[in-house]
Amino acid sequence: MTKVLVDKYSKLAELAGEFFVRQMQPEDITAVMEIDRDSFPNPWPENTYRYELQKNPASHLSVIQTRERPRVVGVVGYWLIVDEAHISTFAVHPEWRNRGVGKVLLAAMLRQAAALGAVSAMLEVRAGNAAAQALYAEFGFRPVGIRKGYYKNNGEDAVLMTAGHLDGGGNPHQEDTK
Repeated sequence: MTKVLVDKYSKLAELAGEFFVRQMQPEDITAVMEIDRDSFPNPWPENTYRYELQKNPASHLSVIQTRERPRVVGVVGYWLIVDEAHISTFAVHPEWRNRGVGKVLLAAMLRQAAALGAVSAMLEVRAGNAAAQALYAEFGFRPVGIRKGYYKNNGEDAVLMTAGHLDGGGNPHQEDTK
């Protein structure tokens, strides 16, 4: 087995010291909705976040905030369904993209999901979002299918990606193809 370690990023630990990943709270909704509006053509409405936070027992939402001058700069959500983490939302504020924030947040999410019993993770990503697909691939996600016309705003396809065999630290393992 080839092990893809989330801590392989030399600056990840250093960067993580600048941020704090924590469980999302209702008071974070306004900041998260701003990130959503800047990230998605069809952002989640406030009532969806409230439902996910307060009524959906399978839902886990986390935010990443800066330590200095606290500000929420990213969000990730997933549903834990039996032993699979289905990533429902993932976004970083545009001002904080390409700085490793997404890597810190995704690594924390995978660790949490594994600690709660997830052995695999899956997600849908826009077929045209090469940057997101590359980030997920760094964490061991592999494309396994296409959901035709998945995105209702423009009919764009979604690429279904999975990461199998999460270990206790949330690190995906992929079987060797040899």
